[in-house]
Amino acid sequence: MPAALLVQASALLSAPLAGLGALLVVRLRRAASAGAVRESRLRGQLAELERQCAELARSAARDPLTGVWNLGHLQLTLEREVERCRRQPEAERRQLAVVLLEIDGFAAVNAEHGRDRGQVILRDLAQRLSVEVRRSDTLGRYGGTEFLVVLPDTGAAGAAKVAERLCWTVRRHRLLDWSGAPWSATPAPGGGNGLRASAGIAVLPADGGHPVPLLRAADRSLATAKRRALPEAQNWARRSERHGNLSPCAAPGPTAQVGAARTVAAVTGTDEAFTTE
Repeated sequence: MPAALLVQASALLSAPLAGLGALLVVRLRRAASAGAVRESRLRGQLAELERQCAELARSAARDPLTGVWNLGHLQLTLEREVERCRRQPEAERRQLAVVLLEIDGFAAVNAEHGRDRGQVILRDLAQRLSVEVRRSDTLGRYGGTEFLVVLPDTGAAGAAKVAERLCWTVRRHRLLDWSGAPWSATPAPGGGNGLRASAGIAVLPADGGHPVPLLRAADRSLATAKRRALPEAQNWARRSERHGNLSPCAAPGPTAQVGAARTVAAVTGTDEAFTTE
């Protein structure tokens, strides 16, 4: 075949091939652009799903009534802190304490102001208690009007101070007032706000090396505190003209004395006392 014919044939074939190549490049660019848009959209959806999952996890770990941590989160936190302490060498082992706090007097609050208002008061008080602990501590609702505090790097003396502060906060907390009357510093009849608090303390490893023994020890300490506070609570009830009032509390009481490792904290109507087993 003559060279001229070969050149003409190559020219005729190269034109369609060049067009096809240009079309292919355009389609590849469009596909890449569409893929980038789709990838960006998928990344946005993934970020939204992660945000929703984190929000669901937080909601699942919160007590629906009070807004503080719930029992499940408390158990996981205590297990994690106990295991962290046990992994460390005995000479360098961190301290760990738990405080079990119980608030009495809400039956009278519910009777006087209704259950709905009583629940609002409990939530407000729980939120106030949550700001009385460190960011590294964990305060949650243990059940009913009981609250548990997990205190990493805290011994018996430090836990006693936390218990004292929480019990004192219960007494001093100004309950919500729907009457619209101006706030007054005048104590309510009989003093206090109608609420009483008792707290039991347990420390690791003196009271147990696992979560269950720790909680049992704190519960026993709480029961002892309530028994010792019962006579004073009865006197308080007789002195008060009404319970569950929505007015300010009385003036501060005496400073509590911190005892030994197995410490029980009790706060009643007008007195605070720490006793040791």
